[in-house]
Amino acid sequence: QRRPVLSTPHPALPPSRHSVPLATFRMKRDYDHLFKLVLIGDSGAGKSCLLLRFADDAFTDSYITTIGVDFRFKTIPVDKKTIKLQIWDTAGQERFRTITSAYYRGADGIILVYDICDRESFNHVDDWLNEVNRYVNESTCKILIGNKCDMSAERQVSTEEAKKKAEELGIAFIECSAKDATNVEAAFQ
Repeated sequence: QRRPVLSTPHPALPPSRHSVPLATFRMKRDYDHLFKLVLIGDSGAGKSCLLLRFADDAFTDSYITTIGVDFRFKTIPVDKKTIKLQIWDTAGQERFRTITSAYYRGADGIILVYDICDRESFNHVDDWLNEVNRYVNESTCKILIGNKCDMSAERQVSTEEAKKKAEELGIAFIECSAKDATNVEAAFQ
């Protein structure tokens, strides 16, 4: 005795395609390459604001501590290719370090952010790089970003000093401002 076949489509499939075998569905990639970038640096350096400016072209003066990690996607054109950036924003506070360090593995790029108005955040650059270098390989691209360059009257770290530090570390350097969008696009290129 044959049982009747239920005609209800699987809820995860589009109703118009419920008779098509699942194996015939293919996810169409909307990008040519995917790169994982990780933002690191002291709490308050402006990592989340940089990401908000880059991903959504927005800015907020409100300070909201990142709990663990957050992430955004941004798709950009580069040399007639579509590049999808998966950008992880990590908490800068010590208490989240064991959680955030798990996200360093497999990173294609590390974006180390310090606040030009906070000497201590700059003094921690070596500590951050030592930490991240335990999880990434030598070919991982790294950049040092001096954030908040719009606040030059409160500057505690000179551009020259930061350039010298980046040269010593063998990494790229740029100053930018999440607030007024200065060099934000360039920093993520």
